[in-house]
Amino acid sequence: MTSARDDILAKVRAALEGVEPAGPLPAPPTVHPVDDLVGRFAERVEDYRAVVTRCSSDEVAATVAAVLAGGSAVVPSGLGLDVPGAVVDDGGLSAADLDGIDAVVTAARVGVAETGTIVLDHAEDQGRRAISLVPDLHVCIVRADQVVADVPDAVALLDPQRPLTWISGPSATSDIELDRVEGVHGPRTLHVVLVDDEAVDLP
Repeated sequence: MTSARDDILAKVRAALEGVEPAGPLPAPPTVHPVDDLVGRFAERVEDYRAVVTRCSSDEVAATVAAVLAGGSAVVPSGLGLDVPGAVVDDGGLSAADLDGIDAVVTAARVGVAETGTIVLDHAEDQGRRAISLVPDLHVCIVRADQVVADVPDAVALLDPQRPLTWISGPSATSDIELDRVEGVHGPRTLHVVLVDDEAVDLP
């Protein structure tokens, strides 16, 4: 007496009789490592409708000033960059106060090349979460040596005990008809100042 398994295998063998064996399977595609992580990061950030300006470390202050174009700004107390006319946040600014300020300038903890994501862990050079969410323009300074390949690499550098804000482009949402609206729950515009002293052709 044969089992159901034997019956199935017999039918498979019968169906395969006279069938020519397929050729060798094609080799899987070779995945090459990304040599230019910084370039990939910049490209991915721009895919999210954000703006990227690459500059050297000596040009950061002038680049930030050009981006702000005379508008008002708030900066965290530990930014370590002179932004003329900016208000230094000491934690006393309310949401209404921040809403009346044009821009915020912060540093970042890490940038992710594969996804174009920036992560803030709200250290002193990034400030509390509110200042990076309320003003309409977020100018975020990311150093080339902070860019990693992918999300697992970023997670390995982050302290899970700290508050983390993951930013992929300007704040945006869509309704049921997929009408995109920006600036609903965060800055309408993200401008990344990418500090890359090794860049050959700076814009």
